[in-house]
Amino acid sequence: MTIKKRFEISVIAGIIFSLLLSFTGFEASCSEIRDSIFRIHIIANSDSDADQKLKIKVKDSLTSLSAELFKKAESKEEAIRITDENKDLLEKAAEKIIAEEGFNYPVTAEVGKSYFGTRVYDNFTLPAGYYDSLKIKIGKAEGKNWWCVLYPTVCFSACTDFGNAVSEKSEEIITNPENYTVKFKVVEIVESAKEKFNLRFFK
Repeated sequence: MTIKKRFEISVIAGIIFSLLLSFTGFEASCSEIRDSIFRIHIIANSDSDADQKLKIKVKDSLTSLSAELFKKAESKEEAIRITDENKDLLEKAAEKIIAEEGFNYPVTAEVGKSYFGTRVYDNFTLPAGYYDSLKIKIGKAEGKNWWCVLYPTVCFSACTDFGNAVSEKSEEIITNPENYTVKFKVVEIVESAKEKFNLRFFK
């Protein structure tokens, strides 16, 4: 092998190594984001126009209630505790608006791990993966769903930043996703593959 060839291989290897190190740091930030954020997941009864409109009305009805419940939460764990203590209240609030709209669907509120794809909101983007979340199931819960964030309350209050929930580096990634387009895509592919693997072998 010529010296020139060895040099080219070394350069390529160096580039690949640098990219791997860069992605490793990005994935570490993504893990921190997943571990620090508590999301909400409202699932419609079906994909009919009526059920999808009802889902949005349920979302709207929970907005002010959630803002009040979670405004003092100082950690994801505290937000989960508040949710567990108020699941009946959340269910009743959703059932009230459903009844007012002329439907009789039951509502179930539960806390657990849910898989989310990369999600782009107005002011921030969250990487794909499993998150702790509050899942609100309307009726058969077979329709398209609405996702957002309960802790920190960026979807239910005037709060537009992530405060102390995540590190400065992670917040920079969340709020400036255009600087990490390729890395977000790689994370999406990796996490999607994990989700498919779990579905195939463990569900």
